[in-house]
Amino acid sequence: MTTRTPGAHPALPSGVWLLGLVSLLMDTSSELAHSLLPLYMTSVLGASMVALGLIEGVAEATASVVKVFSGALSDRWRRRKGLVVAGYGLAALSKPIFPLAPSLGWVLAARLIDRVGKGIRGAPRDALIADITPVTLRGRAYGLRQALDSIGAVAGPLLAVLLMAWLADDVRAVLWASVVPAVLAVVLLTSAVREPPRADPPRAAATPVTFAGFAQLSPRYWRVVALAAVFTLARFSEAFLLLRAQDVGMTAGQVPVVMIVMNLVYAGLAFPAGVAADRMGSRRLLAAGLSALVVADVVLAISTAPAHVLAGAACWGLHMALTQGLFSKLIADEAGADQRGTAFGVFNLVTGAALLAASATAGWLWSAAGPAATFTAGAAFAASAAIGVVAYRPRRRA
Repeated sequence: MTTRTPGAHPALPSGVWLLGLVSLLMDTSSELAHSLLPLYMTSVLGASMVALGLIEGVAEATASVVKVFSGALSDRWRRRKGLVVAGYGLAALSKPIFPLAPSLGWVLAARLIDRVGKGIRGAPRDALIADITPVTLRGRAYGLRQALDSIGAVAGPLLAVLLMAWLADDVRAVLWASVVPAVLAVVLLTSAVREPPRADPPRAAATPVTFAGFAQLSPRYWRVVALAAVFTLARFSEAFLLLRAQDVGMTAGQVPVVMIVMNLVYAGLAFPAGVAADRMGSRRLLAAGLSALVVADVVLAISTAPAHVLAGAACWGLHMALTQGLFSKLIADEAGADQRGTAFGVFNLVTGAALLAASATAGWLWSAAGPAATFTAGAAFAASAAIGVVAYRPRRRA
């Protein structure tokens, strides 16, 4: 249901706020746990860096593949909430396994459950937001969800720092705290979020992911996906921001501040960027987002002090705020109502593969030529992505 306040901007449906709060709670839980897992796996369970990288790589790859199937299934079944609940439920189920884990095998199992849950919920949730939101408010809707999700990304590490100090660095005890917001997220989702009724029946049972189904997605949709992939190739993993912070002299205890700064900017500007996406041309926002990424990469390339890295992280957060919700809106606009789940699933898979390729390239450059070369190359690639922005023509409103 959409409510209005006299003299105010059109209000978003309550379901968008509820889905955003669910994201906030689950991200608080996940980031609380994930900010401690590397320490937990290496110092408590004795994992090597190779094992750590393998666990993270397998988990993220699994999530990317699952997203395609869950999105397509939500289109075929004409229902999305059940898959969203299943995804968040699996993520919540994984949280108690971490503090209970007696070995790395248990941690790997928990990470796989968590990432499968993320893969299951992502595309149906984004499609559900499009289903319940008027087309003229989609930028605001995705911007709000991104903002609330980023607040959780700030709250999680902050809670981890506070609880580690309060509980005398007892990692297992702090990991138990991540269970609480995860359970609250599932309760809120199941009890309060309502899915709009669909008059058309589910499709006949068949393979949910087919090349024929992909072919039905419009050429305009594929242009958005290609443009998003180019953007993602210019933006490698945020882990390199943390490595750069350490490289200029920040201590292990100070390094998480980089992610806090980035996510504070992201959270603060994602919703205003969504409002702008509803009011102005997409190309200008995309160009502004690319400009922010170029500035971030240049600042990080020439950084010699922690303050420089924090400034680069702030520009990185600005880039994320300007582009991530906008791409979700563009995907929703270019995909039909009966293909939105599939569209978001394919989008997430392609951009996930692009991020993996970008991060692998960044790691190779870092090893071969150093951090300055890595971020300089990122700035050059981001600048070249402007060609794609010039070529893109957004859909005109009727």
